[in-house]
Amino acid sequence: MHWTERRERFRALLDGNECIHPGSVYDAISARIAEDLGFEVGMFAGSIGSLSVLGAPDLIVLTLTEFAQQAYRINRAGNLALLVDADHGYGNALNVRRTVEELESAGVAAMTIEDTILPTPYGQTGGPELISLEEGVGKMRAALEGRQDSSLVIAGRTSAAAITGLDDAIARAKAYEKAGVDAMFFTGINNPAELEQIGEAIDIPIFLGSLGPELSDKPLLGRLGVRIGLQGHMPMMAGIQAVYNTLKALREGIAPKDLEGVASGDLMKRLTRADDYGRLTRDHLASK
Repeated sequence: MHWTERRERFRALLDGNECIHPGSVYDAISARIAEDLGFEVGMFAGSIGSLSVLGAPDLIVLTLTEFAQQAYRINRAGNLALLVDADHGYGNALNVRRTVEELESAGVAAMTIEDTILPTPYGQTGGPELISLEEGVGKMRAALEGRQDSSLVIAGRTSAAAITGLDDAIARAKAYEKAGVDAMFFTGINNPAELEQIGEAIDIPIFLGSLGPELSDKPLLGRLGVRIGLQGHMPMMAGIQAVYNTLKALREGIAPKDLEGVASGDLMKRLTRADDYGRLTRDHLASK
């Protein structure tokens, strides 16, 4: 399959002046729903990968292979430009390079590589910690060297604002920008004043991992250089609750015809692209 066009669409959004809220997706059907509803970008997070593939919490027990395979399933389902959270690149700088190779082959439009020490090492009890700035720069350089399609977006990511402070977050962002990353993803940013400081320090687009009450104004975010603002991963949480409610109701004796919140036949036909498969069946399986 050809992935470049969706990567170019993603880059065009970064060159614009608006903040985009991606649709959080986790499989082929959720990606099609997001695309059909008009989301410009899909977001596949490491935590959601762990839930959808393993049914496990976000403890980096998911492997790169499993994550890349699920990303490919999402990408082949349609034409949504997919941003993925590649965590720490699944190891050191050499692993980061491999991560970029695998996720590029899986069709992602953009990925983030973070500088948190992951998975949690033995004896670390005081919360998340960061790798050194020097190692972080090395990971970004390795990610960029691993890229073959120049349209693929590589974004640095740091949680420094919440761990070591805003000054360190800015210092890391400046160093990663100098290394060549296309954008910078921040978590732990709480207000426009912090965003203004970041915008004064770097010239590349900003992604935000959480949007608190003071960061809910999309036009303001756009003016402050934010191009991607995540809204959490409610679709999968809602889906889990719906499956739980449905199975519980069936177990308790509710008749299938009396269930609430079940997708209609028409919706299922649209999402499974039944008309396309019908045409293919007629073209290739019908007697001539």
